[in-house]
Amino acid sequence: MVSELINSDQRFLEILDRLTTKSIDDYYNPYRLFEWPDSLPDAMWWMSPELTTTHGTAVASRLTEEQLYALSKHESINFYSLNVHGIRELLIEVTRRIHTKGFETPSKFFHHFIGEENEHMWFFAEFCLRYGGRIYRQPAGASVAIPKSDVESLLVFARILIFEELVDHFNSRMAVDDRLHDTIRAINRIHHQDESRHIAFGRELVTALFAQVRRNATERELAEIAEYLRRYMSYSFESLFNPHVYRDAGIADPLAVRQELLESPARAEFEQSVFRKTSKFLQKIGIIS
Repeated sequence: MVSELINSDQRFLEILDRLTTKSIDDYYNPYRLFEWPDSLPDAMWWMSPELTTTHGTAVASRLTEEQLYALSKHESINFYSLNVHGIRELLIEVTRRIHTKGFETPSKFFHHFIGEENEHMWFFAEFCLRYGGRIYRQPAGASVAIPKSDVESLLVFARILIFEELVDHFNSRMAVDDRLHDTIRAINRIHHQDESRHIAFGRELVTALFAQVRRNATERELAEIAEYLRRYMSYSFESLFNPHVYRDAGIADPLAVRQELLESPARAEFEQSVFRKTSKFLQKIGIIS
């Protein structure tokens, strides 16, 4: 059923060929690419301050410069930890579908996707363990379960796309932020380079999968898909607000701080900016209103 669209659509096939060729041309060895200093200074920004969860809030105004630097360090470790967890999940789902019925054509690109994402998971984990001494645990509620139904593959790849677009919002900004250490800029730059291909592929695949689902879905089923994806976007965004991060940065009462930040007027603006492109795309194809 899926194969009707993604295995025969000429435009999709041409895009797939271009992205596959670019993956081959841009290939690099991550195990040789990065220089890993023995340590990174504590008194610096580890994440662009505008991307930290306290930016523009009353909480930030109560923190010292030292605390803000510490917060940016632990928020960066949390961000890369979320990448590790998210990549592991998407690898499981893509591997389940490679060379299966309906996914014969995209399997060509899946091989590059799986290889690149595995390498991304390695360098994000390496950063966390070298400079943070830990990978933050996956947040509670990570099981925003995917319903077992005819729309399962659509929801899987829509989730992957949402996750990648959230991450790329951060990567694209930190890659060019000269306030950050060269090592931090480098891992964000390389990830952004690869994710631009993955996002292009993901948008085409989600468009095709949704077009197939839409043919036979009821209005109620379409509304449930939209609501599910909105919940997943909110969950993904809120996972950036980790009370363990606030505790490790030396901030008192981390659970209350998290709640204050989630209720702050700045939160809505931050979330809107993170998902601006994602929401625009999902609205364009009609999957959310």
